Parts: sequence; C-alpha cells; structure tokens
Amino acid sequence: MRLYDTSRREVVPFEPGHRVTMYTCGITPYDATHIGHAATFLTYDVLQRRLIDLGHEIRCVRNVTDVDDPLFAKARQLGVHYLDLAAGEEARFERDMEALNALPVHSTPRASSAIPDIRGFIGMVLERGYAYVSSGSVYFDVSKFPSFGSVSHYSREQMIAFARERGGDVDNPAKRDPLDFVLWHPSADDEPSWEAMWGAGRPGWHIECSALALRELGETIDLHGGGSDLIFPHHECERAQSEAATGTPFVRHWMHVAMVFMDGAKMSKSLGNLVFVDALRREWDPRAIRLAILENSYRREWEWTPDAMPRAVNRLEGWSRGHTRDSAVLERVRERLDDDLDTPGAVAVIDEASRLGIDVRDSAELLGVPL
Repeated sequence: MRLYDTSRREVVPFEPGHRVTMYTCGITPYDATHIGHAATFLTYDVLQRRLIDLGHEIRCVRNVTDVDDPLFAKARQLGVHYLDLAAGEEARFERDMEALNALPVHSTPRASSAIPDIRGFIGMVLERGYAYVSSGSVYFDVSKFPSFGSVSHYSREQMIAFARERGGDVDNPAKRDPLDFVLWHPSADDEPSWEAMWGAGRPGWHIECSALALRELGETIDLHGGGSDLIFPHHECERAQSEAATGTPFVRHWMHVAMVFMDGAKMSKSLGNLVFVDALRREWDPRAIRLAILENSYRREWEWTPDAMPRAVNRLEGWSRGHTRDSAVLERVRERLDDDLDTPGAVAVIDEASRLGIDVRDSAELLGVPL
C-alpha cells in the first residue's frame, strides 16, 4: 500500500507492522455531522477495511473534543450544560456513523476524561524546557523546537495567518512569539475549571489530542489523520509538543482529507452551506450517501451538488444486478485502494464490472457498501 504523506509531501509506502495504530481527530460535539465530516471519517474507514483485508489488526482511536471554545459558546447560546450538549451531539454522530456502516473504532475517548493525563503531559513539556508560564497560562515555546513547521511546510507568514484565523490568539502580549500556543489557560467564569500547579483553568485544544494519543496508543503512532484544515495549527502543534515531551517521533505517517465545498465555498457553519447526514438519511439510502462520498478522491477538494444522491442511488441499483462471479474484479479494487486509497478508481472498476453483469458484492463490501 502507498499513501500520500503530508509531511513528506509525496506518496510513499505505508508499511506498518501487524498491529496498526491510528489516531483520527474526531468531533467537537456541538452540532450535527455534515458531509465534510462524513467524508473524513469514511476515508479512514475504507483504509481500515483494506488493512483488515490485508490481515492487519487495527487499533484506531477517534477522540471527542468536549473541552473546547465552540462547544462552550454553543452551550452558552442554548442555555444548557456543555456536557449535556456534548452527550446529545456525540450520540447523534454515532448514529450517523452506524447508518453509514462505519466500523466501530477501538476507542472514542473524551478530552474531559484526560485532565490528569494532560496535566502530567504539560509537566513533561515544562520540565524539558519547551514551555513557559505567563499570566496564568502555559505556552509552548516554538523557538525551542527548530523543526516547527515541518508537517505543514507553511511559511512563518502563512502560519501566523492560519493561527489568527483558527483561534491561535497571535496578538496576545503574554506570549513571547505570535506562534507560541497555549497548553493551559484560565477558564472563563462559566467554563469548567481544574486545579493545576501553575493555576486553575483548562487545557488548550492541541494538548488534548497529544495526551489522549499517548495514553491510548503510546509514544509513536503509525498513522495520524483528520481534515486538511487541521494540518495547521492543530497537527503541527500536536507534533511539536508530543516530541518535546517524549523525545521520540510522534507520527510515522500523516494523512489528511481534503475539504468538501458547496455553492463554491468550503462547507462551514458560518456560511450555512451545510448538508447534514441525519437529514440526508431521512430521505436516502445510507449506502447511497456513502457512495456519493466515496466517488471522490480523499486528497482533492470536491463540490457537493444536488445530483450527487440520485447518481449514487442509480449506481447502487446497478451494482445489485450482477450474477456472474469473477474474482479478478476484487483484485483490481484492491489494487486501486493500495494506490493512495483511490476510491474513485475502485468505484469505476465496480461500475464496469456491474455493466458486464458481474457479481460485485465482495468488491462493494470492501468499500463498506453491502448489497
């Protein structure tokens, strides 16, 4: 199998041992699952299916970010407790994933479950000289980590721009450098707060995933993934603080999923150009929703259009008609998946076989589409 590695910027062999450790950044549970979210998680689902098909044992961890600014803001807006909001949205997400036939993952740890781990992790970073305390907060000092930027390969100017756009608080005078990022900070009056030796408060976003990955999978992960919008700052910061704490490589392979667009812009809550999975599955076969996503390459941005679902339904019907057995079809689908998880190519192979009247059930099952 060969997969594109974000950090190395090329398609390279992916050659893990028998047990494959994977960490995929999960949801911040304050709203429903949209097609962009589903595209990310189904990408890693197909990857897991092929690795299992190859004989691997998979240990995939998908966290739940239930200590984060967007969740607190939405709970504040609705007048509910943030954990009640999180529990309801996490349950809805799980129903969506089950409907889309996603494999169960090894664990789905919540950030709120890891506060002791996070405090210990921050202590390790401080002890090794990679962080400092300022104005009641703990910040990672990027000047002490020369390879900062080697996941994203962005320029300093690009990193500052993305940090400003994505909650990096670049203008905070308490920081020594605009790119320094928070590990721990004081909580607002209506936010949860935990005691720590450097002051009461709560963890920053990035440290949650590092602590959970270390707790659940160990110091080095075979593959770490998420949407491409997480490359910076989230994954860049995760790598820096993890390697600062442990002194060992954090991730062997970085794999990111491109954004989904609608009406010419990336799906986002601020624009309102969203298609929610739970709404779609009230009207359409969930298998068709899955197919509408998998006909697109995980590495390329793509546009959700009104004809996506009718096209997927027609494809599903066509795949269900074949009767002639031909094991070569499954092998060709495997070859496509081993070539940088080429799901559009795999779908095209199955399309061609179904037009010839060939039974494609095994091939469709490898894509997670039972017929």
